Amino acid sequence: MTTRAMPDHAPISPSLWRATLSGLSGSLVGIGLARFSYTPLLPAIIAAGWFDPSAAAYLGAANLAGYLGGALLAAPLASRFRTAAVLNAMMLLATAAFFASAWPIDFAWFFVWRFASGLAGGVIMVLAATSILPHIAPARRGLVSGAIFMGVGLGIAASGTLVPLLLRQGLSETWIGLGMLSLVLTALAWGGWPKHAASGTAAHHPHAPRPSLRLRALYVEYGLNAAGLVAHLLFLVDYVARGRNEGLAAGAEYWVLFGIGAVLGPVISGQIADRIGFGATLRLAFVIQAIAVLVPAINPNEVALMLSSFVVGAFTPGIVPIVLGRVHELLPHAPAQQKAAWSRATTSFAVLQAAAAYGMSYLFAHDGGNYALLFILAAAATLLALVIDLAAGRSRR
Repeated sequence: MTTRAMPDHAPISPSLWRATLSGLSGSLVGIGLARFSYTPLLPAIIAAGWFDPSAAAYLGAANLAGYLGGALLAAPLASRFRTAAVLNAMMLLATAAFFASAWPIDFAWFFVWRFASGLAGGVIMVLAATSILPHIAPARRGLVSGAIFMGVGLGIAASGTLVPLLLRQGLSETWIGLGMLSLVLTALAWGGWPKHAASGTAAHHPHAPRPSLRLRALYVEYGLNAAGLVAHLLFLVDYVARGRNEGLAAGAEYWVLFGIGAVLGPVISGQIADRIGFGATLRLAFVIQAIAVLVPAINPNEVALMLSSFVVGAFTPGIVPIVLGRVHELLPHAPAQQKAAWSRATTSFAVLQAAAAYGMSYLFAHDGGNYALLFILAAAATLLALVIDLAAGRSRR
């Protein structure tokens, strides 16, 4: 694969579309399936007596902890081994975790494999797109990054459709089925990753300059945005089913809308960013997302809640190509620095999302199940991200 700098409007070659397909497959396996398929599996795991509710919840948290570890480990791995080899290995690790989870030997066994699946996802999130986008012309990076992260949305959609179908065959069979799908996607991605680093700065920067104020602000904004998504990710279905007394079937329908939005969101946001720039798209995203997140707090009608579910679903993976593109805007022609910055941003996302998940769960358990408070806090986190971005934009350093 060529490593020459690409003209701004150069067409995307077949080999780069092949790399994009590998990126989509990687995000689908490492994030989409490895993280989001556990949510619909959780009731079945408890009902089958594999683990009690509290242990099952801790196993869900193991994936988040592994994801944080993967985000921190990605850069050191990429500095020692070829990025393509690391990505292939992580997809194999996530695949192995699916097969291993079909046999609940004990809590420690399951915890290790849930952690491993999260670690694989964290590494893939940091390395997949950053290995591909430097080869893409700047005017096409929004489209390509959106296509890569559409895999996350496909995983969310699969969590509400494919997993319930597999569960009809049994719980162990479901894990094996997910492993088989992951294995196919791994084989599809295997030979498509870029073989060489893109041209630009050297691969290693022992004396790289300190991040700019805007870049450091972006890390905080991305973390706050992650916190702003948690209310819908954790409580949307429960809010509809119990908070509005509409039942689990209705809650599942809103989750399907959430999943549809998640599939379309990355491509839509990426194409908008190609037209108006990633910085402007990021601020627009914060505004729209804050409004959509706040909707359930004001006891909306059915149409408003449907829009809220779809829009927040779209931004759950849709914010990723926007922030990654913004990193590239702030660090042009510096692939190694871009990768390091994206690792820091992913770490910030993982830390604040996990903190918000535990914090909101605590509040919900201790304030009588106040759904409105959770959505208000989530919207406030997103608005704070907007304020920080505007303030950093006006600062001159």
